[in-house]
Amino acid sequence: MNKFPLWKNLLIIVVIVLSAIYAVPNLFGEDPAVQVSGKKGVEVTQNVADDIAKTLKDAGIPVKETELEKGQLLVRLDNEENQMKAQSLIASALGDDYSVAINLAPSTPKFLTAIGATPLKLGLDLRGGVHFLEEIDMKTAMDKAYQQLVQDLRTILRDAKIRGGSVRIGEDMVRVSFAKEKDRDDAVDVFKTKVPGVMFNSTVDGEKYIVEVAFNRDRIQELKTMAVDQNINIIRNRVNELGVAEPLVQRQGSDRIVIELPGIQDTARAKEILGATATLEFRLVDKSADIESAANASVGSDVEVLPTADGRTAVLDKHVILTGEHITDASSGFDEYGRPQVNIKLDSEGGSRMSSFTRDHVGALMATVFIEQKATDKTRPDGSTIFETKKTVANMATIQTQLGSSFRITGIDNPTEAHNLALILRAGALIAPIKIAEERTIGPSLGQQNIDSGMKAMIFGMTAVLIFIAIYYNVFGLIADFALICNLLFLVGVMSVIPGAVMTLPGIAGIVLTLGMSIDANVLIFERIREELKKGSNVQVAINEGYGKAFVTILDSNLTTLATALVLFAVGTGSVKGFALVLMIGIVCSLFTAITVSRGVVNALFGGRSIKKLPI
Repeated sequence: MNKFPLWKNLLIIVVIVLSAIYAVPNLFGEDPAVQVSGKKGVEVTQNVADDIAKTLKDAGIPVKETELEKGQLLVRLDNEENQMKAQSLIASALGDDYSVAINLAPSTPKFLTAIGATPLKLGLDLRGGVHFLEEIDMKTAMDKAYQQLVQDLRTILRDAKIRGGSVRIGEDMVRVSFAKEKDRDDAVDVFKTKVPGVMFNSTVDGEKYIVEVAFNRDRIQELKTMAVDQNINIIRNRVNELGVAEPLVQRQGSDRIVIELPGIQDTARAKEILGATATLEFRLVDKSADIESAANASVGSDVEVLPTADGRTAVLDKHVILTGEHITDASSGFDEYGRPQVNIKLDSEGGSRMSSFTRDHVGALMATVFIEQKATDKTRPDGSTIFETKKTVANMATIQTQLGSSFRITGIDNPTEAHNLALILRAGALIAPIKIAEERTIGPSLGQQNIDSGMKAMIFGMTAVLIFIAIYYNVFGLIADFALICNLLFLVGVMSVIPGAVMTLPGIAGIVLTLGMSIDANVLIFERIREELKKGSNVQVAINEGYGKAFVTILDSNLTTLATALVLFAVGTGSVKGFALVLMIGIVCSLFTAITVSRGVVNALFGGRSIKKLPI
C-alpha cells in the first residue's frame, strides 16, 4: 500500500542531489576585489595588468588571483583592508583614463561554474550597488516634437499642393507664412484634418499671412508622458545590455526616473551608458552652399554647418532623412581594412524611407551625423538643467545606388568605442537627454549587515521550528525536519539557476514564510494520521489515509497563496517582485517536499511492514 515505484524514489534522489550541487556555491562566499576598466573606449591590456600586479607587489599587498577578460581586469584580494589600499594605489598609478571600483567577486570553484552552478544573485539591499535618480530634459523633448511638426507640416503642404508656405520653428510653436490669405486659410483647413492635438492662431505680419501652430495642453502632457515612458523602456534595454540582474527602473514624479543597479561592477561605465544620448541622423550634404555664408545664416536657414570627424566642416541640409529611432539592431565589427565599424539595421519604415530617398538622390552626398547631448552646470529659470548638444559628421558617402535597410558606420577610433556605440544604438536613443540628479552607492558592508540580520532571523526561527517538531512528533518530526531542509535546499538551488532571479531582504522573509508553510503541510498530514490511528485503523491505512485526505487541503491553501504571489509578481516592482518570486518557488517546493519527499521517507521506513504502533 505505502510503496513508491523505483522511478519515483530515483526522482527524489536526483532532485535532492541536483539541488545540493546548485545550492553549494552559496557556501564559498566572496573575495574582496578591485575592478579595473577603461573609460571612453580604453581597454585594460595585459601590459596594464602586469603593471598593476607589479605595483601591488612592490607595496606588499598580496594578490589571490587576477582575471583579465574583455578589456576589464579583476584583482582578487584576501581582505577588505588590502582591497581599499589596492584601489587607492591602482587609481593613482593609472590616472583618469581608467575606472577603479571595489567589488565582491564570487569565489565559486571553476568546476562548479563550468556546469552553471553559481551563487544566488543578491539585490541592492544585500549585495550593495548604485542608485541613480535621473532627470529628463523636457525642453529638449518638446523641441524635438516641434521639429518633427515642422517636417509634417511641410509634407502636408506639399501633398496638398499649397504653394508659398514657409515653415519655421518659433518659441513653443511653428510659424507658417503665406503671401496670400486664401492659401493660409486653405492650409489651416488641411491642417485641422491632418494634424491632431494642435491649436491655430491666424495673424498678419506686414504683407505676410501667418498661422501659428502650437500643441494644445492635452497633447503637451501626452508628449511629456511619452518621453518618460520611452526613456524608461530604453534605459531598461541598456541595463539589460549591462548584464545587471533584477534592476529597478521606474518613474518618479513627472520628469524623473529611479534606477537601482545591484552588484554593479563598473559604476563609471554604468553612468556612461545609461546617461548617453547618442543617436544618428542621416542628412543630405549641400554642395552648392558656401560654408562661410551658411555659418552666418539666420536660425531659420535650411542649412547647418557641422564639424566632421577629421576636423573639417560640412554644410548639411537641415531636413532629416532618417533618425536613430528606426534602428532595430546594431553590432560592432571591422571593415575590409581592419578598421572598427558599426553595422546598422533599420525597421521596415526606416528601410522604406531610406530606399525611397536614395532612389531619388543617386549621386548625391549623404552624411551620417552623430549627436551627443550632455548636461551642463547651467540651469533655466524654472531650475531645469540646460543640456549641451554636440553634433559631428561621422562620415560622408556618395549614394551609388538605391539602398536597403542595412548600413555601416566607419571612422570610429577603436573597437571598444564601436562596441559602446553599438550598445547604445541597439538599446535605443533616449527621446530626451537626462541628467543624473542624485547618485548613491550602497557599499557591500551595509549589504553584509542585512544578510547577517536576515540569516540570523531565518536560522533562529528554523532551529526553533525543527526542535519543536522533532519533540512533538517524534520520528515523524525528524522526517518533517528532513523535508524542511530539503525544501530550503530546493529553493536555494532553483533561485541560483533561474536567470534574473534575485534574492533581496524581503526575499529572505519569503523563505521564512515558505518554510513555515512547509511545516504547516506536514502538521496537517501528521494530525490526519493521528486521527486515523485513534479511529482504530491499522498503521498502513492510517499513513495512506493521512496523506490522501490532507492532500486536498494542502493543495487548496497553497494554490490560494500562489495566486496571490502571482498577482504581486505581475504588478509589483523591485523588492515586492523579489518577495513574490521567492514565495512562488517556495510554494512549489513545499508541495513537493511535504507530499512527495516526506511520503517517500515514510514509505521507506514504515511502508509495507507489519507495525502495530507508529512513533508519532
